Amino acid sequence: MTKMKIPSAAKSKKYFQDKMSFTTGPVELERWVKQGQPVNIVDVRAAEDYAEGHIPAASNLPKDQWGNAKQLKAILRKDKINVLYCYSHVCHLAASAAIEFTKKGYPVMELDGGWRWWKDDGFEFEVEK
Repeated sequence: MTKMKIPSAAKSKKYFQDKMSFTTGPVELERWVKQGQPVNIVDVRAAEDYAEGHIPAASNLPKDQWGNAKQLKAILRKDKINVLYCYSHVCHLAASAAIEFTKKGYPVMELDGGWRWWKDDGFEFEVEK
C-alpha cells in the first residue's frame, strides 16, 4: 500500500497561484473574448485538425511552423496574452509551444482541456470551408 503524503500548504499555495497565472478554462476564455479582453487565441494542432474545427478567431500555428520567425511574428502578439491550446488535457503540445514562445518574449497561457473540453462543453466553433 502506498502511504499518502500530506503536501505543504505553502507549496500548494505557490502551485495554485502559478497555475492560475498561466492557465485558463473554456468558460473564462469565452468570457474574455466577449468582453474584448486582450487575448490572442492560438491553436497549435495540426493544420488538418484545425480545419475540421477550431475556436472562433483562433489562428493555427502547428509545430512545424514554430521555427519560422516570420510566421510567429504574423500570428503571435506581444501586446496580448497568447492563449494556446492543443488536443486535450493530456496533450503537452500547447505546453511545449508555451516554452518555445516565451523564449522569444511572447506572453502565454494554456487553455485547460484544450480543444476537447471546448468542443465537448458545447462552446461555439468554426470549421474551415
